[in-house]
Amino acid sequence: MGGLKEELLKSIWHAFTALDLDRSGKVSKSQLKVLSHNLCTVLNVPHDPVALEEHFRDDDEGPVSNQGYMPYLNKFILEKVQGNFDKVEFNRMCWTLCAKKNLSKSPLLISDEDAFKVWVIFNFLSEDKYPLIIVPEEIEYLLKKLTEAMGAGWQQEQFDHYKIALNTSREGLSVWELIDLIGSGQFSKGMDRQTVSMAINEVFNELILDVLKQGYMLKKGHKRKNWTERWFVLKPNIISYYVSEDLKDKKGDIILDANCCVEALPDKDGKKCLFLIKCLDKSFEISASDKKKKQEWIQAIQTTVSLLRAGSPPPHKEARQKRKELRQKLLAEQEEVERQMKELQTANENKQKELETVRKQLEAAAARAAEEEKKRLQTQVELQDRFSLELEREKMVRQKMEEQVAQKSSELEQYLQRVRELEEMYKQLQEALEDEKQARQDEETVRKLQARLLEEESAKRAELEKWHLQQQQTIQMTEAEKQELENQRMIKERALQVAMQQLEQLELERKEALEQYEEVKKKLETAANNTKSWKDKVAHHEGLIRLIEPGSKNPHLITNWGPAAFTEAELEQRQKSWKGKKATSE
Repeated sequence: MGGLKEELLKSIWHAFTALDLDRSGKVSKSQLKVLSHNLCTVLNVPHDPVALEEHFRDDDEGPVSNQGYMPYLNKFILEKVQGNFDKVEFNRMCWTLCAKKNLSKSPLLISDEDAFKVWVIFNFLSEDKYPLIIVPEEIEYLLKKLTEAMGAGWQQEQFDHYKIALNTSREGLSVWELIDLIGSGQFSKGMDRQTVSMAINEVFNELILDVLKQGYMLKKGHKRKNWTERWFVLKPNIISYYVSEDLKDKKGDIILDANCCVEALPDKDGKKCLFLIKCLDKSFEISASDKKKKQEWIQAIQTTVSLLRAGSPPPHKEARQKRKELRQKLLAEQEEVERQMKELQTANENKQKELETVRKQLEAAAARAAEEEKKRLQTQVELQDRFSLELEREKMVRQKMEEQVAQKSSELEQYLQRVRELEEMYKQLQEALEDEKQARQDEETVRKLQARLLEEESAKRAELEKWHLQQQQTIQMTEAEKQELENQRMIKERALQVAMQQLEQLELERKEALEQYEEVKKKLETAANNTKSWKDKVAHHEGLIRLIEPGSKNPHLITNWGPAAFTEAELEQRQKSWKGKKATSE
């Protein structure tokens, strides 16, 4: 119910923001009453004018107060919606209220009806935040669907230029900017108005009306058993069939659930491309126009039943949810990178502060060392002067002065130790500066990591699009191969039938040849008997009668039974038999 409420709120938001404001900058209560009455009518919710009057009392401050319009809309209208309303009619009412005020006056390549369908599709694809916008990723998805429906090629480079120009100025487009973009023909050049309109209608049917497949097929009646052509429309849980594609005269529904199944049937009753849809209470016999359509419908119904069994939403809604989750994931990753960048920047600033403190300490130490050096030099000069003046006078106290010199040498050793400490502090300062340089390099590395993540995001998107195209090509090739195998099977069946007929014909000819052979054999025996009875006549009347002998062996054979009555092998065999009989008789 939450998803339905969000879809309704988007359309109502367009209608509400299109209402006129009075001088105080508020929407008048009369306009809100008209809007509420229209919403109750199209949503099939009982209208309670008393509750409306009580909600908007005369002493109330209007829609901006605690008694504003949104609490009334949620409590008295949206919470009572049951889903038994016409979504198209509801959207058309909201469109009527906002289109006249916001629709561009410049001429567009699409009709008002097409603009309405684009408006509804925008509400489906837009983000769930107000004011409503559609992000570039969803714009690309919609334009690709329209281009595919028009049968044209997708211009990725052109859209990339448009996307770059769009990202530099804003996050996405409003619905009226989207209508202007599609109506301008920027991404449908070379296409006429009818083609663009058919493409918009096809995408509208798929995304909004949840039409997974539609087309004409023959349906067998349950009572008369006659076949009637119907326009079938497949949705996620139902198949409706109408008299024609205008959807005005609905003839019935086939309710789909997890227990339904579909299977192909052999041709019968003069009908081809048959398949059967089995439900719990009834089965339906359907005849498609050709084998390709039959396979497409079987596959579509099987996919729908599988989604019902898995409890999954329709493919386009599931794809929209995945795209939204992917955008949220990428946004979370980007926010995490930004957080890490801020932490690194904060750490770098703290490091710089520490380095500044060390630098100030080193400067103070160097100043103190310079002052001490100055004092030492001054003391040394004074001692030299005093030694020169009092050298003669202090000969007696040389030992004491040597002790003083030894003391000064000890102080000098301490001073040199101090200088070494300052040099060590200088080295530490150098190391601190190296740490600062390393921190800057780490910051640059993180920036490169962010750039690489963005490139990987683009590569993943391209790879997903490539997988999608490969899947479509694989499906098309599989269907083509199935069709080719079916054609070869039909050709082989016809060749087998012809071969069987030829085999039967050869069997008949063999039988006829066998019968002719028996007849010829009888004739040969009769001729042999006649020849034997003639031998006496030949002996007494030699010269008067000459027996017919086989002729020369050539392609044109002639025997006493007619031209080419026997083969050459048979004639040779008969000639030998005749000569043998003749020799015996002599």
